[in-house]
Amino acid sequence: MGISASQERYVNFYTDFAFKKLFGTEVNKELLISFLNSLFDGREVIKDLKYLNGEHLGHVASERKAVFDVYCENEQGEKFLIEMQKAEQDYFKDRSIYYSSFPIQEQAPRGKLNFELQRIYTIGILNFVFDKNSDDYMHHEVKLMDIRTKEVFFDKLTYLYLEMPKFRKTEAELVTLLDKWLYAIKNLSSLMERPVALQEAVFKRLFEQAEIAAFNKEELHDYRESQKDFWDLNSVLETAERKGDRKRQISTAKSLKAMGVLTDSQIAEATGLSEDEVRGI
Repeated sequence: MGISASQERYVNFYTDFAFKKLFGTEVNKELLISFLNSLFDGREVIKDLKYLNGEHLGHVASERKAVFDVYCENEQGEKFLIEMQKAEQDYFKDRSIYYSSFPIQEQAPRGKLNFELQRIYTIGILNFVFDKNSDDYMHHEVKLMDIRTKEVFFDKLTYLYLEMPKFRKTEAELVTLLDKWLYAIKNLSSLMERPVALQEAVFKRLFEQAEIAAFNKEELHDYRESQKDFWDLNSVLETAERKGDRKRQISTAKSLKAMGVLTDSQIAEATGLSEDEVRGI
């Protein structure tokens, strides 16, 4: 049985308000640093971050604007663009590439440019599945590659995507710090207390900052509005999915009926439609 909005103790991480409060504010910077370090697993060690302006315009007024969810850089000037994607969008990969072009272009200094670039990481926390060919491959790391040698051609531009619906580990199965972060992100709003497996100091901070009862009046209002937007989006997606399923049911029933082999009752059983619906096709 699920927890209703009035019973929630902690925020839904997938709402815009929660994501930006927990990962996009100076006061909670340690949370984002811990998450990113868990994601890189020692290959990149971030000690500090500076938040940057997330709103970017093209070179002329007519060019499209880009607004990043969270945009920051580490001590070496490497850029991190972190996005929460609540639902699948047409051309979401194109959007990622387009957004990454802004951190590339803004590295050009005034005067002479020798074209040496700092690393750029685009990180997408996705509340949907885009790779339907694998049920368990959820942590994607994408770089430019030579397709013949299979070697990385350019290692300063990296895209990391986390397909959160594919993360199904239970609390007892959590091993790495990344496991724990993914578990917290996915389950935060359904928890009533901090899990035993998440006892590190950074998670103590996470749960303190995510507790709805600690919000002031303005924060509570903003969270509820963000929560409503999240529910409205889910409702639209569920409606579209149901309509799509029904369209497939009817199409299948028509094909089976045209074969002239099965009875209306058998077709109804096979498609999930009622016998009356099958007869009316």
